[in-house]
Amino acid sequence: TRQNRSVSTFYSRQHMSGKSSRPKGYQLTVKLRERLPEKRGSQKRVELPPGEPNSLAYFAESYLASLVLKYRSAATLSLRRDGLKFFLSWAGERELVSPAAITKPILESYQRHLMRHRKSNDKPLGLSTQRIRLGVLRDYFSWLTKQDHLQANPAADLELPRPEKRLPKEPLSLQQIQNLLAIPDVTDPLGIRDRALLELFYSTGIRRSELTQLQLHDLNPERQTLQIRQGKGSKDRVVPVGNRALKWVETYLETVRPKLLLHPAEQALFLTSYGGPFHPDVLSRMVAKWLKQSGMDRPGSCHLLRHSCATHLLEGGADIRYIQQLLGHEQLETTAIYTQVSIERLKEVHTRCHPAEAKPAQPRQDKP
Repeated sequence: TRQNRSVSTFYSRQHMSGKSSRPKGYQLTVKLRERLPEKRGSQKRVELPPGEPNSLAYFAESYLASLVLKYRSAATLSLRRDGLKFFLSWAGERELVSPAAITKPILESYQRHLMRHRKSNDKPLGLSTQRIRLGVLRDYFSWLTKQDHLQANPAADLELPRPEKRLPKEPLSLQQIQNLLAIPDVTDPLGIRDRALLELFYSTGIRRSELTQLQLHDLNPERQTLQIRQGKGSKDRVVPVGNRALKWVETYLETVRPKLLLHPAEQALFLTSYGGPFHPDVLSRMVAKWLKQSGMDRPGSCHLLRHSCATHLLEGGADIRYIQQLLGHEQLETTAIYTQVSIERLKEVHTRCHPAEAKPAQPRQDKP
């Protein structure tokens, strides 16, 4: 992109001028702001291919507009739009333009295409992604039928892949958490911001999308609470913030955020180097990089801190229903999976109760 080329040009000129040390942290932010005044990090909306009247693509925009009227979240709209774009591209390559041209066998062929599809890293689509993309079609064709654009719904009996029942990734140990928190350089303003991000993730167990949507007024330092607005399922909740995390967030708000703020009207709690809110993917890359720097060569990022928060609370004796409320799970069964991850209590009971682990009885000594 033009911005990336500008950054490369900046580094090249620095090198040619004999300056071997590159600015880092907040100093780099200052330099790049001088040369790249435009706001970075904005994501372009996925655009659907233009469609002829009464075509699949033509009706897709009306379908998405109907979801807005139903107060679907921005995340839901993005998933639906992305799923439709993928299907419309596939259908267009096969000259399947009209809704009437889509039959159940064609949708089953598309389902097999999803199973065979490989991403840019040569990995297949996950079952959850396949379920989402097929679920989008079931809802879209149901809408087409209700709007009398189709006489029958070809996706009505489409079977979705069975949902995976996988355990969450193994949580970080307390020592690994401490190693991770020590990675940001807190002598630099950006390091203070990054430490506050990590502390808040681990203290509250919020999702990355929830953190990017936090506003200044969502934090209540007096009550030590955080208001999560329109979380997953468009539900609000209030979560507690630990003392340590709150102190780091307050330090960031007092000393760092004013330096990053470009537009006084910006209300996002955490700001990027360019004065705007974070994108969830950017947060994932940042946390993954810090995990690697802390010596953990394992997959995972923001959600790993959420898992660790829940597991450590459970091992510390917290009731699972309180953890359910903290994480914002609609069903207790979703939270109960952490009981399968938390092994410490099971190990304790195993050591205490298993015959092979029982300590041999001490021989009784008769009194003289």
